[in-house]
This record gives sequence, C-alpha cells and structure tokens, in this order.
Amino acid sequence: MLNDHGLAPRRDLGQNFVTDPNTVRRIAELARIGPGDHVVEIGAGLGSLTLALAETGAAITAVEIDCGVVPVLSAVVKESNVHNVAIVQADAMTTDWTTLIDPTVAGGWTLVANLPYNVGTPLVCDVLDDVPHVTRVLVMVQREVAERFAAAPGSSAYGAISVKAAYWGRARIVGHVPAAVFFPKPKVESALVEIIRRDPPDTNTPALFELVKQAFSQRRKMLRKSLSGIVSPEQFEAAAVAPTARPEELDIDAWVRLSNLVTGR
Repeated sequence: MLNDHGLAPRRDLGQNFVTDPNTVRRIAELARIGPGDHVVEIGAGLGSLTLALAETGAAITAVEIDCGVVPVLSAVVKESNVHNVAIVQADAMTTDWTTLIDPTVAGGWTLVANLPYNVGTPLVCDVLDDVPHVTRVLVMVQREVAERFAAAPGSSAYGAISVKAAYWGRARIVGHVPAAVFFPKPKVESALVEIIRRDPPDTNTPALFELVKQAFSQRRKMLRKSLSGIVSPEQFEAAAVAPTARPEELDIDAWVRLSNLVTGR
C-alpha cells in the first residue's frame, strides 16, 4: 500500500505499521468495546487497527498526523464499507482534545492506539493529566515504557511515571508484542498497557508531581537528601515515611501523605 501511493515509513514520526491481522484483532478484543462505546485511536496509519476496532461496532475517531497517509486511510475505510469511523488529521500532541472528542459522551472514551515510541510516554501522561473524558487507555508502546507505567513500588522500573499512572488509575500490562509484526521492524519489543482511570486521591496535584519529580531526579539518594529543604524531619515522621527511604520505595498513598503535609492540606 505504501509503495502504491509513493509513501514510506517516516522516521521523524516514529512510524512502524502493524502488519499482522492477529495482533490487531487481539488488541480489539482486549479493548473490550462494542456498540455504544466511543473510541479514539491515535496514529491510525493505514487503518489495520482502525478496521479491527470498527468491527466491534464501537464509534471510532481515528486521528492521524501524516497528511500523506490520511488519504490512504480514508480510502481503506471507504473500500471496507465501514460507517462507524470518523477520520481526523491532527497532531494529538498539540491539538486541543475537545476538538477531537465530545466530552459530553456518556460513559467517557477509550483510547486505543499503537503509539510511536517517541511520543508514547508524553501522550499518555498528557491524557491522564488533561483529558478526564478518556476513562480507559489501552496502548501499544515500547516494552520498557509499558513496564514503567505498570511498575510497583520497589521495582527497578518504578519511577515518576509509575507514580503518575497510579495517581490517576490502575495500570497493568495485558500483553506483549514481538517486533516481527511491524513494518519496518523495530529494534525493540512492544507491550500493551492498560490504564483504567479512577478518582484520584485528595491532594494538590501539581505540588504532588513536583515533589515526585524532585525526588526521582536523584533517585539513588535517600529522601532526606533529595528533598532537603522541602520536607522537614517532622513531616517525614507525620507522614510515616522513613527519611532514609529512596523514592522507589514509596507507593502513591505515601507520596500523597508527604505532599499534603508539605502543602499544609
């Protein structure tokens, strides 16, 4: 299809197209969507995942940044006689999401996507922070990225991204995807991570994330060192957090307790 239209995968957009039909059907099944549901797909590409999602009967908004690929995607959808897909040419990293999805839709939206490796982390984080109408995320990202989103306290993959995911929802890896199913074939493996949104803990969100960011910027240091001048010994004690602990040892509840004491909540 790329050759027929004089196109090639764009490295600047991180394009790796899924070529295996079993993989896209598996993603559609894991999405647990059907008639009446609303799905936004980021990076629809040539439409392989788009068509698999459309087969579920859900309403699909397929977003694609590449102006060269969009006409091909439109032709694929039209030729497949699919009527529940709306195609939008836009950059999901810079576009106002209220122009992509209708926030008044009952039940919220599900984000399903094969995300380019270069935007996977920031896009998911932006959606968690700024798009509450997306109530569930199922994305294919680089395996290491998926592991960071789903990591538990105490693990080597646990970091600021893990804390953010735990603050906004429940994250887990639901599948692994080999490099062989992509064109071009990437040098790394992928994984499917699911994040189900929840009501976040009561705290000053920006202050919490700033505290977490500061601690993990010196993750090898004890908290009494990395948070020196920010958290007092009395606040560590009141939060039941050992000042000798390192940031990867704290779960989301401990981070919230610490942040609330620092901000006087």
